[in-house]
Amino acid sequence: MPREATRDIALDSILQLSQASKPIPLPIALGFTKYPFAMGNDGGSIPKRRELVKNATRNPTVSELKATALESLAHAWSHDPLTTDPLDLENIVSDWKGRLYNYESILKALLPSDDNSNEASPAPVNGESPEFRFSSTGIKSLRDVVKLKFNRYTPPGAKVNDIWACPVSLKELGPSTKSVYLVPCGHVFAEASIKQIDEKACPECSEAFEARDIIPILPAEKADVEKLTARLDDLKAKGLTHSLKKDKSASKKKRKAGPQEVDDGTAVAGKKEARKDRDVVGPPKPSINNAMTASLTAKVMAEQKEQNKRRKLAAQR
Repeated sequence: MPREATRDIALDSILQLSQASKPIPLPIALGFTKYPFAMGNDGGSIPKRRELVKNATRNPTVSELKATALESLAHAWSHDPLTTDPLDLENIVSDWKGRLYNYESILKALLPSDDNSNEASPAPVNGESPEFRFSSTGIKSLRDVVKLKFNRYTPPGAKVNDIWACPVSLKELGPSTKSVYLVPCGHVFAEASIKQIDEKACPECSEAFEARDIIPILPAEKADVEKLTARLDDLKAKGLTHSLKKDKSASKKKRKAGPQEVDDGTAVAGKKEARKDRDVVGPPKPSINNAMTASLTAKVMAEQKEQNKRRKLAAQR
């Protein structure tokens, strides 16, 4: 309807209102009989749903999925999943699934906690408690992780700081490069470099390894995860851990499940005498050959001791 005709209808309706004996509501006089409280004539319009929802829900594109995966991978390369602290590539370990952890966080998680402490539990990370998330990793001892050895490299003529690079191809290791490490030595390489070399010994330390002991770091493909799961099951069947060391927990289970031999008492007496001698001499001191591991262990033990003192003082109050 033309604007002039609409204006004439409105003027006629107002004139009828002024001449009527009984007052007529303005909306009814203007013709809004179905919706007596409708709005309008202000130059605007009531939008419809299809006009409001312009961007309908849709499946993400391939480029969007790749960007999201790369962002998640970059976070996993730079942060500890247990504590969300930045990763220290000088002291970093990895489990059977190629996940990266700070060595110190693994030590703290493996230390026995005081059940009688009144100290508040640590804040949850992403809605999950750190204890629950650590138990889901399957790490029960330091034998279940491998210390990784990254190669530091300074590009010639570059103004940037040192980078962590593959010692063979000098590619920067990170979310943009598919990386692997070797078990048991722990040296890290680009996957393409290891495939090109096609050797059975580490290029850095010449330690022998098998094809199954090439562990991808933070694998994203389902086939890689299935291979790692099959490898771990095979190692457990042989009584080995991820680091190819003997699984002590498996040997303890076998001892408990095996038949107990009853002797004439001489064996039991010999064990008691050995325990007495050991008690007189004192408990054996833990021998750690690696200086870095020893210093970190001492630091964590000192922190744990200080926490126990604070808990006892809080309980006495």
